[in-house]
Amino acid sequence: MKEKYLRQLSPVDEVMELPAIKDLTPRYPRAVVVSAVRSVINKLRETILATKKEDELRNISLEPDDLVPLVRELVKEIMSPSLKRVINATGVVVHTNLGRSILASSAVDAVLGAAGNYSNLEFNLVEGMRGSRHIHVENLLCSLTGTEAAMVVNNNAAAVLLALSTIAEGKEVIISRGQLVEIGGSFRIPDVMRQSGAILREVGTTNKTYLEDYRNAINEETALLLKVHTSNFRVVGFSAEVLLHDLVKLGKENDLYVMEDLGSGVLVDLSKYGLSHEPTVYESVKSGADVVTFSGDKLLGAPQAGIIVGKKELIDAMKKHPLARALRVDKMTLAGLEETLRLYLDPAKAVEKIPTLNMILVPQAELKRKAERLAKKIKEKTRGKFEVGVAEDISRVGGGALPLEELPTAVVVLSPKGLSASEFENKLRKSDPPIIVRVHEDRVLLDVRTIQLEEIGEIVGALAMLSSDM
Repeated sequence: MKEKYLRQLSPVDEVMELPAIKDLTPRYPRAVVVSAVRSVINKLRETILATKKEDELRNISLEPDDLVPLVRELVKEIMSPSLKRVINATGVVVHTNLGRSILASSAVDAVLGAAGNYSNLEFNLVEGMRGSRHIHVENLLCSLTGTEAAMVVNNNAAAVLLALSTIAEGKEVIISRGQLVEIGGSFRIPDVMRQSGAILREVGTTNKTYLEDYRNAINEETALLLKVHTSNFRVVGFSAEVLLHDLVKLGKENDLYVMEDLGSGVLVDLSKYGLSHEPTVYESVKSGADVVTFSGDKLLGAPQAGIIVGKKELIDAMKKHPLARALRVDKMTLAGLEETLRLYLDPAKAVEKIPTLNMILVPQAELKRKAERLAKKIKEKTRGKFEVGVAEDISRVGGGALPLEELPTAVVVLSPKGLSASEFENKLRKSDPPIIVRVHEDRVLLDVRTIQLEEIGEIVGALAMLSSDM
């Protein structure tokens, strides 16, 4: 029964001769079109072989012209970029799945300049000889954090790995059991410590660790006292942890280095703007930590990077470590990071110009006005196909930063007529550009905190197009 239908399948060469398929080859590589034709035919063959009833087989379109739209769609899919711009309407500012922080416009310009031109990445313009890529941000980091020296690697996990490999390979590192955290992507502090060659020495309990726990664990094999910011969770209630300056004092008494992994890392005191206090890099350096590590693409609002600041002798040793070359950042990252750090030289300008900080600190009244404008435009363009409203809700910082912080926000609430919220979310996610939303109680929520002004027109256009198909 199936042989009859298999024989009706057109060969690849025959399909390639169709006028509609020939029209594709001037616009797309011929190899891509041929591959798409072959894939469509193979899929039809698999469908025929998997079908058990003849009446179902009769419903399969096998005419050569019927293959054209399938081939055209597959070619478009193959040629479409995998990494795409999306509209973040979730309200999560530092959204790891959506690329974390977006850059300030001046930082974007700096990245473009570095990408499209040669640069003095590792060339000393004064002396006319090979230079170091670390110098482009080191002075800025020293100025902003009060540290002696600094370097940058490709993310904070790499920063922790390099620091531990340099300072404590084959030696013990003492850390509170409550700080042996796992963050996004199954990244676990104990795993990184083992990979570095350091020997983990846990002290205290999950909820309580005292200075005496560290003191009692110190022996001749100890190289480092490590404090880790727990980032995306907090132990609250019946708990106790050792403050950094007390750990530093203990380190000095025993001639041991002290390191703090801040995770997100922040250069401005967010408590001045009404948020919970997040330890700044400057505070950690001032407390006496020998090494501090933190991320570039979280609260800092820069490109992905792992930043290491601290004592010059230790940073110099890390720069010479074999891992440093494997973990180094490229010219685009350095360009974007340098420009972002320059904005921090004027804290008021940083809050205004760096999108991550601006979105976190924007007043709720401004968000409400923005949501009302968006809701009005949607109503005008969707001809009553959606129930549209504005409501108060909560945004999140994201990226493991300030996990308990609730940011009051305003959302546009959409209830499509004739579609479930999950079906509607799916359509928005597949629009161009994709619009990523929240779904709550069978309603779609557009949190305007993370929607850029220039994206409002695109959202309204996408909803207008969807309403015309409903």
